[in-house]
Amino acid sequence: MRPIVALLTDFGTKDGFVGAMKGVMLSINPDLQIVDITHNIEPFNILKGALILRAHYRYFPKGTIFLCVVDPGVGSEREPLAIECGKYTFVGPHNGIFDLVLKDISMDILAYKIERYTLPRRNETFHGRDVFAPICAYLSTGLPLHEVGRSFEYNYMLKWEDPLSDGKKVKGKIIYFDRFGNCVTNVPCGNFTMGEFRGEKLCVVSHFLQQKVKKPALLCGSFGFMELFIPLDSAKDKLKVSLGEEIIFYLP
Repeated sequence: MRPIVALLTDFGTKDGFVGAMKGVMLSINPDLQIVDITHNIEPFNILKGALILRAHYRYFPKGTIFLCVVDPGVGSEREPLAIECGKYTFVGPHNGIFDLVLKDISMDILAYKIERYTLPRRNETFHGRDVFAPICAYLSTGLPLHEVGRSFEYNYMLKWEDPLSDGKKVKGKIIYFDRFGNCVTNVPCGNFTMGEFRGEKLCVVSHFLQQKVKKPALLCGSFGFMELFIPLDSAKDKLKVSLGEEIIFYLP
């Protein structure tokens, strides 16, 4: 199978940044397959990038290289890393973008600071093109990970709150809104019987149209977390939901 690099950035598609990264990689390895996860992460929002990477990485073939650039600290003291965990490789800035996926895989982490195999640089504003893209391409040709630079001890940086449980209920928060206005929580999917939001009891359903009336309900969403939604409507807009609002899920 041809090697795969999967891209996730906050670059958008207007300015040609994504195309430049692809051009660098294909110049080094013309046989590379490049897959776009998304380039529409909200600018500088590391948490959203981390959530989307965690949600989708498992659906890629083993051996996929993930190039992830949501990098407000580009050119600063934050380290550029190449990481192996499980059967996947992750390349990008050490700023928390990989925290959730590495915790989810929950296996040994081999991390190296990128010091070699980069492009000559006139400035330090585009590491996606000049640092991360060439590393991904060389790794896809079989370059051993340890060749990119010195070993690095990975530490978790993302500001992430785990939900609180007392054995009967789990208290979580709204952390993300998808494009449909569904409200993603920090509560992993589980066997919940019902929930509560703003003092109102809500039922837990298995799909968006199980509840016939247009009232708020809860389900296990495709991000792997519980979500608050309204059938065929935006719960975010309809209920004027804010990030950080508390939500409760009841256990059997």
